[in-house]
This record gives sequence, C-alpha cells and structure tokens, in this order.
Amino acid sequence: MKLKFLILSATILFISLNINAQKNEKIILLNAEDAIVGASRTELYLPLLRGRSVGVVGNQTSTFNGTHLVDTLLCLDVKVVKIFSPEHGFRGTADEGASIASGVDTKTGLPIVSLYGRNKKPTAEQLQDVDILLFDLQDVGVRFYTYISTMTYVMEAAAENGIPVIVLDRPNPNGFYVDGPVLEPENTSFVGLHQVPVVYGLTIGEYAEMVNGEGWLDDGVRCDLTVIPMGRYVRNAIYRLPVRPSPNLPNWQSVYLYPSLCLFEGTGVSVGRGTETPFQIYGHPQMTGSHTFTPRTAPGHNAPLHADTECHGECLTDYADNFENNKQRIQLQWIIDARKQLEDDDKFFNNYFERLAGVTSLREMINNGLSEKEIRDSWQEGIGKYLKIREKYLIY
Repeated sequence: MKLKFLILSATILFISLNINAQKNEKIILLNAEDAIVGASRTELYLPLLRGRSVGVVGNQTSTFNGTHLVDTLLCLDVKVVKIFSPEHGFRGTADEGASIASGVDTKTGLPIVSLYGRNKKPTAEQLQDVDILLFDLQDVGVRFYTYISTMTYVMEAAAENGIPVIVLDRPNPNGFYVDGPVLEPENTSFVGLHQVPVVYGLTIGEYAEMVNGEGWLDDGVRCDLTVIPMGRYVRNAIYRLPVRPSPNLPNWQSVYLYPSLCLFEGTGVSVGRGTETPFQIYGHPQMTGSHTFTPRTAPGHNAPLHADTECHGECLTDYADNFENNKQRIQLQWIIDARKQLEDDDKFFNNYFERLAGVTSLREMINNGLSEKEIRDSWQEGIGKYLKIREKYLIY
C-alpha cells in the first residue's frame, strides 16, 4: 500500500512539473532520453519483484542507460524465469507478419515464448512458473501497431491466472494528437482490438489503464495492474527513439509518417519496404511522381511489395522535417491522390484495408471521390466520444 501511494505521489509530482510544458501547443522534437522512462525508475518496481519469479514481456526496445532491461534485472539479482516476445521477436529483427518461433535467448539462456502467430495470448501452462509479469515495449501510438494488442492479451491472461502486471511506461512519439476513424466492432482483429481512433494519444501505460478501466479484457476481467510512470514527459513532442521499434521504422521520420502511410498497406501501393527509407516514401510501378525507388528483398524486408520493380511516387522526408508547420493529423490526401492515379485498378484496395482503417466506409468514400474534409468530418462524432473516455486515463 505504501509503495502504491509513493507511485501515486510521484505521478502527481511529475504531472505538476509538466503542466507548463503542456501549455505550449507547439510540437517540439525531443530525444527519448529527455524523458525518464519507467524502466529506469527501479526504486519504484524492484520492491514488487523481490522474492518472485518474474516474466518479462520485452524486445530490443526494452533498454535504459544503454542496457537491456533483462540484463539489468539479472544484475540486480531479480529472478527472471521467462521472456515473452511480441511481433518481430525478442531481438526485433523479424519482418512484419513473419512467423516467430519460441526458443532460448543466447545471451542469458532464458526461455523465450513468442506471442505472435498462433500463440498471441500466454497460456496457463506458459505462466505456470511466473509470479509477476513486467511489461516494457516501446509503442508508437497507433491502433494497428500490434504491441498494444500483445499487452491486452498479456493483461487478460494474467487476470485469468491471478498474476499481477507491471507496465513500465515509455514516451508515445505520436502522442501529441488524436485522429482517424474509431474502430467498428466488426473489424476487430490483432491490428485493432478496441474502439479507439487510429491515433489515440496515450502512452502505453495510459492505454493499459484504459483497457483495464473500461472493462475491455475478455469477459470484463480486471488485471492487477501497476503502471510505473515517467518523469519529464512532454505530450506535445515527437520523440526520437534510441532503438527502432520494428525493422521498418528506422528513424523518427518513419514513426511520424507511419499513421498516414500504413493505410497504404491495405492497397497495392508500396510504402518503401525493401528500401533504405521505409515508411518515408510511397509509390507504384504505374504511378507518376517526383521520387523513384526499387524495393529489394533483404533482412527485415521479406518479399516486399513490387520487389525488383521500379516504383514512382513521392518522398515525404521533407514533409516530416517540416513538422512544426504541418497540420498534426493523418494525411489522407496521399492515399486519395494515389487512388486517382490508379482509378482503373479494381484491385487498388485489398482485404487488409478494412482491418487497418477499422471501418468499412473509408474505402467507399475514397472510391466515391469524397474530399479529405468530407471524410474527416465523418470521424468527428466518434473521436469526440473517445476523447471523453481518454480523458479519464491521462497520467501526464
């Protein structure tokens, strides 16, 4: 009880320290190290781990002070018994959607349980030797980025098996705005579990509190959840992440552009997978544009779309670099323009598009030639309802 009081007091302190920063609506660019991540605040969570067998949900982003969380815990004599890894694997090298096998971490000898593929939710057997779960993944603040789905399934399994969960909070590099259509229940999938907009404006710790508080776990179960808050977190900021969160998000520009460009993954248009600038460009062999590129198969780029074929389109790095002057929202005009160029392509959209968009209407509106404003207007009621829910779970 005393520890939870201290955590609450620390949270209130950091909120008060951040008030002045939040009043400035101007978006700024910061390094992730400018925030004190939850993982580095060991004094708040080590007492909860002492004498317990610990399972860590982590990957290559689970670091602080240049050292992996698992290595730090072992040096602090914490009894880590198992690692659970999300999409892209524990070392973060697997391609999007690739099948990840469970195995052993070569550095520590700890067993790794993959939480991707058929085993997205830990089983009771896999949790049998675990007393407490420590979750530490770097999210990017977008509904179809699967780490929040992994977290949901971990919380659900933990609740069902009476295991507490600690979420170590990290900055949301796209936490400075909320935008996009709210998911319709019929489009629920691993790339969209909850009725939230595409860009939801919460840190992963805040999101965990929302999932728990709104009863979104299966059968309304509640997880014994503790969030270790950050210090010096500025919501109105883009964060340069020290480690790429996945193979195709190599820099802050790609993370910034991801919410807009990932919609192209539900089309026949390439977003630069198989190039040195994934999620910073888009194009198609039959399009025109100021930028030309040729996707190639490489590690982390398994059989990219239009491999070995010259594509024509646009490079958006200048747009990203001009972030201070951009409207902070999903940029729909890019996909609208691409659809116009490929208007005779009856296979422009694929079956994945609705899962990414979260709604069935977006494809229809784009195909019917509606303007960006008309499309955006259709989102506003859903966003307004979501913002009332979101407000209850803001920590910073």
